[in-house]
Amino acid sequence: MKIVIKVGTGVLTRENGTLDGSSIVHLVSALAGLMQQGHQVVLVSSGAVGAGVSVLGLPSYPQELSLKQACAAVGQTRLMQAYENLFNHFNVDVAQLLLTAEDLKLRRRNVQATVLRLFEHGGIIPIVNENDTVSVEELKFGDNDILSVHMARLVEADALFILTSVDGLYPPEEGGRPSFPGWRTWMPCWRSRRRTRGAFPWAA
Repeated sequence: MKIVIKVGTGVLTRENGTLDGSSIVHLVSALAGLMQQGHQVVLVSSGAVGAGVSVLGLPSYPQELSLKQACAAVGQTRLMQAYENLFNHFNVDVAQLLLTAEDLKLRRRNVQATVLRLFEHGGIIPIVNENDTVSVEELKFGDNDILSVHMARLVEADALFILTSVDGLYPPEEGGRPSFPGWRTWMPCWRSRRRTRGAFPWAA
């Protein structure tokens, strides 16, 4: 099977912005296990900006674009170093793909060919992230959830898993009309979850 797994910043980092080694160890162990079973895995990983927060000595997650990009520049290297060190224990090599929305629009076939060639080689996990150091708001994916969907379509994945610290699924805006297919299918699940786990920040 071809599997795309997206992991969010909240899963990979502690509250102070530093990388959570325990979470990354568990993630890498699980992904390596999937690869050992013969699955082809793509990891879409957030966490670069969060990992850079402590390096730059910031008290909190930055909001200014240029500061986010500076955090991403230093944080991405730390994130990849952590992945490489841990995957090496399972004899898995890592490949880094930093993409912008423009890359998937204008160079989609190149990206696809690269990932498929890595699959053919075997023993390599492509690790994908948005290239935050050069992306501008007008050309961003929005978040890595969207990027993971693009990657799943790109490699014709059999499954897409999104690992996040967000407690549930949310519509675009409070009180807003749903704008994606399958809303009616999910609504009963959300209402049930709301009754059992506490209220969402929107009317159900």
